[in-house]
Amino acid sequence: MDIGIWDFLTVVMFVFALVMMVAGLFSTYFGAGKSRAYGVAILAVGLVVAVAWAYLVGYSDIEPLCNVAAWDVMYDAIINAIAVIIGALVAIGVFLVAVLKS
Repeated sequence: MDIGIWDFLTVVMFVFALVMMVAGLFSTYFGAGKSRAYGVAILAVGLVVAVAWAYLVGYSDIEPLCNVAAWDVMYDAIINAIAVIIGALVAIGVFLVAVLKS
């Protein structure tokens, strides 16, 4: 498996941006006063990071970043995350069955 530092940073940046946008939406919707304003700011930061990183890996000619296949990297990351979640849930299920049966 050949994953480079730029592939890793792409996953980190896109997940950071996604979580920031979701947290900003959550805070904006459920917050009041200052927390609503902070939610808008957090949402804006997530959006700016996502758009900037997508531009850097997709359309810029910066040497290390132009070699990143962002869509393939994110697809692999999502598939791997789903596999980890399924494996963990199965292991927890086996553990609970073994503990509850004894």
